[in-house]
Amino acid sequence: MEAISSRQNPLVKRFRELATHGTANGDLLLDGEHLLREALASGVPVEVAAIATRFSAAPLVREAANAGARIVTVTDQVLAAVSPVRTPSGVVAIAHLNPATVKDVTASTPQLVLVLNGIQDAGNVGAIVRAAEACGATGIITTEGTADPFGWKALRGGMGSTFRVPIAARQSIESTLAGLRAGGIRTLATVPDGGTPLPECDLRGAVAIVLGAEGTGLPAPILASCDARVAIPMRPPVESLNVSIAAALVVYEASRQRAGKPARQ
Repeated sequence: MEAISSRQNPLVKRFRELATHGTANGDLLLDGEHLLREALASGVPVEVAAIATRFSAAPLVREAANAGARIVTVTDQVLAAVSPVRTPSGVVAIAHLNPATVKDVTASTPQLVLVLNGIQDAGNVGAIVRAAEACGATGIITTEGTADPFGWKALRGGMGSTFRVPIAARQSIESTLAGLRAGGIRTLATVPDGGTPLPECDLRGAVAIVLGAEGTGLPAPILASCDARVAIPMRPPVESLNVSIAAALVVYEASRQRAGKPARQ
């Protein structure tokens, strides 16, 4: 087992670049034991794991080594340099995941796709990925202006779901909507009001749910490009919901309908 005690080590620089500049060529920065465990369980190749000395004998470390990961022990000072968080957990790793294509996202039928447009909070993006897996979404498309779903903050929010849900990132919203329509997938824009109430919206067929930025929602041209609009009924004085909560409610309703479960009266 290697040991690194210098913050000038080239590997430390690589960790820091991933933390600062995000993913590159499919490389992922995994912070914490949970993400490392989820990556291994999902068959995601883990290239290297930097481990605080106190964790060097942990079963997870042996599991990572058996899976082919390079294991390095680091001092607390080096751990603080390689970890993207203020209080490091003791385990930071680099894994590799080939991004999905739009074709991958729409391969399973009937499609239940989430399209994220301009959602800038990485934590919200990660939470949406988690909800998507929990409710059986077949894939996610993120468009330009949306936080990187493979960045370390979004990965933490996804809690491992990012390794299993097909995600096509950095797509053009215009070409995405056109391609979905060409593929026979109905596009539904989420709006705070003025749309079909969610319980009355048929979500059983091939459908893509389009979600907009925090605060501003979807721009008018995108609303006009979608086939229909859906709104979540809310009791006053509440007028809007966090985008990740809205996504979870919509995808849950779609899951309920597809399972043939009646709504409670």
